[in-house]
Amino acid sequence: MAAITLLNPKAEVVRKTEALSMNQSAAKGLQDVMKTNLGPRGTMKMLVSGAGDIKITKDGNVLLKEMQIQHPTASLIARTSTAMDDITGDGTTSTVLLIAELLKKADNYIIEGVHPRLITEGFTVACKHAMEVLDSMKKTVSLDDKETLIAVARTALNTKVESKVAEVLTQICVEAVQAIKLPDKPLDLHMIEIMTMQSRLESETRLVRGLVLDHGSRHPNMPKKLTNAYILTCNVSLEFEKTEINSGFFYKSAQEREKLVASEREFIELRVAKIIALKKSVCDGTDKGFVVINQKGIDPVSLDMLAREGIMALRRAKRRNMERLTLACGGVAMNSLDDLTEDCLGRAGLVYEHVLGETKYTFVSDCPNPHSVTVLVHGPTSYAITQIQDALRDGLRAVKNAVEDGGVLPGGGAVELKLRHELKKVAEKTKEKYRVGIEAFCDALLVIPKTLAMNSGFNTQEVITQLDYDAKENDSIGLDLQTGKSMIPTDLGILDNYSVKKQYIASSVIVASNLLLVDEVMRAGMSSLKG
Repeated sequence: MAAITLLNPKAEVVRKTEALSMNQSAAKGLQDVMKTNLGPRGTMKMLVSGAGDIKITKDGNVLLKEMQIQHPTASLIARTSTAMDDITGDGTTSTVLLIAELLKKADNYIIEGVHPRLITEGFTVACKHAMEVLDSMKKTVSLDDKETLIAVARTALNTKVESKVAEVLTQICVEAVQAIKLPDKPLDLHMIEIMTMQSRLESETRLVRGLVLDHGSRHPNMPKKLTNAYILTCNVSLEFEKTEINSGFFYKSAQEREKLVASEREFIELRVAKIIALKKSVCDGTDKGFVVINQKGIDPVSLDMLAREGIMALRRAKRRNMERLTLACGGVAMNSLDDLTEDCLGRAGLVYEHVLGETKYTFVSDCPNPHSVTVLVHGPTSYAITQIQDALRDGLRAVKNAVEDGGVLPGGGAVELKLRHELKKVAEKTKEKYRVGIEAFCDALLVIPKTLAMNSGFNTQEVITQLDYDAKENDSIGLDLQTGKSMIPTDLGILDNYSVKKQYIASSVIVASNLLLVDEVMRAGMSSLKG
């Protein structure tokens, strides 16, 4: 009888071998669901929600978050894998596969009587040596190395969307990250706005070197297109406002009321006049335009005054856009109109209004040196747009990781083959009992190239035998998914993120070790005491 049943007779207990078998079967079940998605030749999954909404994807992170997983062990593995995506932006499917494979290989030794503790110690030693091998394999990369960054982004995106769309998104991701990088400051991907527009094809998604605002001007006579425009970004009210405190105005006659209205109107008109005066000082005698983007309101009379001067004015801009505007166009965000000079103004090569259905969009593009950009996502359907958005985030994270890591690793299963080859040498030199854990770890690493070969329609045994032989001759051998033969990934531009590989191996070892050491599963919460 389990000790917990003495304390709680209604507790449900699973003991020793049953507990290990339960954990292993849960991991294998999740592995069977996810393994067909791995790699560029992986298949898609269709998720249908309770409301009938359809989502077609092969992104492991989306699948694990959207699937309603009930099993506690499977839920634990899923949470670990999604946390992996939150940290590095990729590696969810690989994490699930490696955890399940580590448990499977460990079970072969446990059946023969090896204690799980020895296996977990072997896993820890193998993981430590694996990190050293990863450091030795790392190829340095910098922000200016566009060719390498394109290869990293392409490798990540080919596993999410079809190759034609991936090629378009690859260029966008690299150019966007290169644009927003500020010297001596960390990369902030929030400076890349992802705007969606349900029209055209996914391959027409493009990068706007500036900002796209999801509203337009509010006056019919304002210009709809301006070139070589000055941009005034401000947070100043150009309309009648209520007082911040409860107050009232008392007047004795209609004349006094008219005088009060006129003085308030004059106060607003003086502000508008300052904007018009600045526009005349910088634009008169030139072909340059003038745009006002205000976070607060602009009343109809003020809009009319600005329209007569050929000024495009946008009111009630979102705060997140105001923060990005000065980074995209330059200039200073003004909270007062008292000290307006040309230095306060930003620049944009082209500002125009685009109408799609009933929605107006204002494009502030061709900025000379933008540190905030917009990716305009096109797609015929809502789920196609969602798929592109998810892929874009992964592609941007891949480029960001490569820049911050300062290096990349060969892809196509080359890392796993190299690690297996090196750890085999470590196992041969190890005399301690935990050697079995290192050997189990070596065998488990083959799950990635095996799954890539299987998803590409090749004979797994033949491919792995050939790869294992070739890996002894060359340190950086990977699997060519087109031919099923070995190739050198760096020559074909197949590169993976260093941080993703490092994180997925470390996370898998920790979770697999913890699950192996579980000898009892107890369902003894407060709910089991009721009744």
